[in-house]
Amino acid sequence: MDVTKINDSLTDIYFYLHYRHEETLTHQNIRCMQTIKKKKEVTVKDLSEVLDVTHHTASEHIKRLINKGILEKERSAHDKRIVYVKLTPYGEEVLKRNTELDEEKLKMILERFTLEEQQKIIDAFSVLREEIKHVYSS
Repeated sequence: MDVTKINDSLTDIYFYLHYRHEETLTHQNIRCMQTIKKKKEVTVKDLSEVLDVTHHTASEHIKRLINKGILEKERSAHDKRIVYVKLTPYGEEVLKRNTELDEEKLKMILERFTLEEQQKIIDAFSVLREEIKHVYSS
């Protein structure tokens, strides 16, 4: 199997169809935000493990993102000692612009395909996504 073709395709798709980036963010900032979005209840410790950095370094990333209005902290309702890091509504928008495809551009491209071809594209991405979630959530 030639995984290079899949990587080339995905990077081309993102290159041509991404939203315009308005914020200056690092790769680690985006990884923090993605982790929070996908895992829901995330602590500084969780982020330090995902980023493979010290607790202090993860705290600094979080502090900068809080200062930009992208993240906020919230105490657990069940255990007040636990503090979760959450995306603000603005943070949700920033994450979308920095990781997703521009829906208008994507819609314009998909309309060039027949309904059957569109469904094949959706099905292929869905199958790949589900297998990835199965492998990496274990």
